[in-house]
Amino acid sequence: MKSKFTTYLNNIVMIFILLILQAGFIYDKPCGAEVVDRVVAVVNDDVITLSDLEVATRAYTEKIKSAGYGFEEEHAMLFKMREDMLDQLINRKLTDQEIKKYGISTNDKEIDNSIERIKEAKYLTDEELRNMVTKDGMTFDDFRDAIKENILRSKVLDIEVKSKIVITKEDTKAYYDSHKSDYMPQNKYHLFNIIIKTNSEADGDDKHEAMSVMEKIYAKLKQGQPFEEVSKDSAESSGVENSDLGYFKADELSPQIQDAIKNLKQKEFTKILETDLGYQIIYIKDIEVKPGKSLDEAAAGIQGILFNDIIDKNFKLWMEQLRKKSYIKIIK
Repeated sequence: MKSKFTTYLNNIVMIFILLILQAGFIYDKPCGAEVVDRVVAVVNDDVITLSDLEVATRAYTEKIKSAGYGFEEEHAMLFKMREDMLDQLINRKLTDQEIKKYGISTNDKEIDNSIERIKEAKYLTDEELRNMVTKDGMTFDDFRDAIKENILRSKVLDIEVKSKIVITKEDTKAYYDSHKSDYMPQNKYHLFNIIIKTNSEADGDDKHEAMSVMEKIYAKLKQGQPFEEVSKDSAESSGVENSDLGYFKADELSPQIQDAIKNLKQKEFTKILETDLGYQIIYIKDIEVKPGKSLDEAAAGIQGILFNDIIDKNFKLWMEQLRKKSYIKIIK
């Protein structure tokens, strides 16, 4: 599960990239409009300007305005989004000040590696990325500077938050023992069905007719005809449908279907089931057996879960402490 810290870290690493790749990084002011910049927040010796906030919120503003909300709801959402973004910018400014305090640095190789990861994640060639960066007036050097800033922010968070987390063997074992069911062997069933849909308003004659058709289909299956063949032939009948339902763990299925398949093997099928959707036969095409995991096998994954739980708390505490000892003034 993605932690709040990870979400924040992703935000500070990707904020410029998202603006470029999704909405465009726009420097020019709207045609015919005069933009008057002002300070919206003071953070120690630094300031956040209205233009900083406008750039950071532009993509989200456009998304909200295009969603078709009513006037009051749109206004409330825009106000809340701007407040949240300003809060994020204050956190980023505080983080940048910690970078200076620690004298943290990066280099061209780290920046190049980060850009390569972006290209891989977005399935972009170098030329495509450069075109997307430059098409709205941002140079590739500007883009590299943005990547550099965010690498530096990641490093200070490593020092202040990640490096102070210790997960013991006892912690790992305690989690494993309290979540034993997650590490037991599990089957996943690849299910298909043949169904005649009915609804609660269907009369007795309609239900009787649907059941008669299903009984004929069931008889063919019992005679040994392949499910795929019967399914294909039956689909030509009026009202008969068939589907590849996909893979399911037993506990993801309704109690009725769980009970119907619990003793079946691969390539076997249920009796005719009267379900909320209608009359259907469920066929097990394949059973994927997921083996259980010992404590040693599960340890790495458990440590990741515990790490995220702890990092949320530590990050929140660190940021609260940083804000308490800082001078922060929001100017409405």
